[in-house]
Amino acid sequence: MSNSVRIPADVDREDRILAGFTARQVAVMAVTAVILYGGWYATRALIPVIAYVLVAVPIGIAITTLVTVRRDGVALDRLLLAGLRQRWQPRRRVAAGHGPAAVPEWLSEVAHGHEAVAEGGLDLPAHGIGEAGLIDLGDDGVALVAACSTVNFALRTPAEQDALTAAFGRYLHSLGAGVQLLVRAQRLDLSSQIEELRDRAAGLSHPALESAALDHADYLAHLGQQAELLRRQILLVIREPVRTTGQDSLTRHRPDRARSGEQRPEGARRAAGARLLRRMNEATELLMSAGIHVTPLDTGQATAVLTAATNPDSPLPPSAEMASAGEVITTPTGQDWGPDTEEDLA
Repeated sequence: MSNSVRIPADVDREDRILAGFTARQVAVMAVTAVILYGGWYATRALIPVIAYVLVAVPIGIAITTLVTVRRDGVALDRLLLAGLRQRWQPRRRVAAGHGPAAVPEWLSEVAHGHEAVAEGGLDLPAHGIGEAGLIDLGDDGVALVAACSTVNFALRTPAEQDALTAAFGRYLHSLGAGVQLLVRAQRLDLSSQIEELRDRAAGLSHPALESAALDHADYLAHLGQQAELLRRQILLVIREPVRTTGQDSLTRHRPDRARSGEQRPEGARRAAGARLLRRMNEATELLMSAGIHVTPLDTGQATAVLTAATNPDSPLPPSAEMASAGEVITTPTGQDWGPDTEEDLA
C-alpha cells in the first residue's frame, strides 16, 4: 500500500539545526563570538569593559545581520562576497591565441559602447542569422529558437495535471540531443503605446469608444506607476552540430581558419539546418498535446532576441503580436454586428 508524502515547495532550503538558524549561520556567529571573546580576554587589562563592549556589540550585530538577512533569497554575506569577486575580476576576457573580434553588423547599431567592446575582444558565439531564423554558431554548429506559450497548471484538475505532465514527459523522453528552455524577463515600457492610444482616441467613431480608449490609457499609465511591468518570454533553443566526414574534418585542425564560416562546407550546414527544422517540428507536435504552442522565430525575431541579450536591462517595446492603434480588429468568422449590438453601444 502506497502512502502520499508531502514534499516542501522549497526543496533547496538549508536545514535548521539551532533556534531556526542553519549550520553555516551558527558556525559564523560562533566563530565571531569566539573572536570577540578572545579579543576581550587579550585586552581586558588595557581596555575598560564598557569601551570594549561599545566596539564589540556593533561588530556582532553586523555579522549577525549579514548571515541572517536575505535579499532575493540570498544571504547578505554571500551577496557581498559575490560583489567583491565581480569587482576584482577583469571586465573583459579574450581567449588565448585569439585577437580582438569585430562586432557583427547586426549588433553594432544597438549595443552600447560597441567600439570599446570590439577593442576589448568580445567573441560572440553567434556569427550570423540565416534564412528561417537559423543561427550560425561557427564550430558549435547551428541553432534554432522558438517561442513557447504558457500553461496554467494550477487551475487544472489533478487528472488534467497528470495528462499534461505525461505529455511533457513524452517530449523529454523523445530527446536524442540537448535542448535549452530559457525564461527571459525584461522591463516593459508602454509609454509610447499609451501616448498613441490617447492621440487616436479622438478619431474613433463613437463617444463611448473614445471614452473607453482614454480610460484604458489611464489604466495603463496608473499600472506603470504602481508596479514595475515585466514581459516574460519562454524560448526553446535547439542546437545541432555540423557533421563532417573525410577531408572536410581536416579543416577543424587549421588554426588559420579557426572559427570562420569556411570551416564547414555549405552542404553540411544545410543538412544541419534540415535536421534542426525536423526536430523543431517534432517538438511542436509533441508539446501541442501538453497545451504548449511552439512558434519558431523568423530571421527578424531571432535577431531581436540576440540583440536584446546584449543589453538585457533595456525596456522592451510592446509585443509584436499586439495590434497597433491603426489596425482594424475584426470579429471571428460567422459573428456579425447586429442591431442589438449597435443599441448596446449607444
